[in-house]
Amino acid sequence: MNLNNRIKLSTMMFLEFFIWGSWFVTMGTYLGKNLSSGGVDIGSAYSTQSLGAIIAPFIIGLIADKFFAAQRILGVLHLIGAALLWFAADALDFDSFFPFILGYMIAYMPTLALVNSISFKQMTDPGKEFPSIRVFGTIGWIVAGLTIGWLNWEQDGNLVLTFKMAAIASLILGLFSFVLPHTPPVKKGEKTSFGDIIGLDAIGLLKNRSFLIFFLSSVAICVPLAFYYNFTNPFLNEVGMKGAAGVQSLGQVSETLFMLLMPLFFVRLGVKKMLAIGMIAWVVRYLFFAFGNADANYWMLIGGIVLHGICYDFFFVTGQIYTDRLAGDRFKSAAQGFITLATYGVGMLIGSIISGMVVDDHVVGSGHDWYSIWIVPASISAGVALLFLLLFKDNNKAETTTAS
Repeated sequence: MNLNNRIKLSTMMFLEFFIWGSWFVTMGTYLGKNLSSGGVDIGSAYSTQSLGAIIAPFIIGLIADKFFAAQRILGVLHLIGAALLWFAADALDFDSFFPFILGYMIAYMPTLALVNSISFKQMTDPGKEFPSIRVFGTIGWIVAGLTIGWLNWEQDGNLVLTFKMAAIASLILGLFSFVLPHTPPVKKGEKTSFGDIIGLDAIGLLKNRSFLIFFLSSVAICVPLAFYYNFTNPFLNEVGMKGAAGVQSLGQVSETLFMLLMPLFFVRLGVKKMLAIGMIAWVVRYLFFAFGNADANYWMLIGGIVLHGICYDFFFVTGQIYTDRLAGDRFKSAAQGFITLATYGVGMLIGSIISGMVVDDHVVGSGHDWYSIWIVPASISAGVALLFLLLFKDNNKAETTTAS
């Protein structure tokens, strides 16, 4: 890959995740403080990510892969997204805010696949070249959080500016996309079925008992994951953490570090132990939040955030590797699409609904009983981890199950 394309792709990744990190982390706090929204409303707002994830394969499978160059669709979607974010910032109540954020996530979620497609098209060895490009996305998310913390938007009640900052960045990426390397449609002229789009070709893998246990565990573990994404920032601000959005970026720092260490851990521990450690880390994270505070137990709040690297990498990245190995060459893409739809689509959607209801059930005065709230995802994570440990078996070799 030449230097010019490397710079363009790195900039694309930085902006892609800077945009998401600019508003997503603090949206719950914004809705609660600025629009007086309750837990169910906040959960509904975050559920738009899941709805976007469910719709995204259809946009990619029916439009991007068949008719238009990926970089042009990326540009159009981000230009639309810029307008939607700007209008969302002007909303005066939740009812007028929700349609804009729903429309935005339907436009944004397909871009996650598009930036990968554009990158892979320019690479001769994605295994070696992609990580050094993708890491700029994590840096973009971190910079967004640090910017919000540095400008004190949480403490000053100016979180509406996060949406406008993201809208401006989306406008920049939308325009920049049209000068990205050309990436023509990969399935032009080919027929695409509903099953192809949602990965139904891989459903036969569920006949494998261990993969079925992994699949169900993946969906179930996304329920407590929704608690973290949806309510960590409101929680940290309510208990008095200064610059919470900036501190939360430590989770992405941790994620990057453990991503680099993954090969070492994977060889030494294997799939089952990696997945189990990831789930147990979720239990510890939520217990840290349950007992943590901004005084003597401040370290627990930091610990819960830093554990994000283990929680995410050990479970989701290991799960992607396990799925890839089990599916074989024929069903790799279908299997990954199937898992993504089930977890970020169905699992996170259920989690967003449940987390909102739990938070609303534990309102105390002008705040919340956060101990009781965090015990719920801790208990769910512990139950999933226990069942996984008892039922899952990994043979450390590719299975021969026929996906049909």
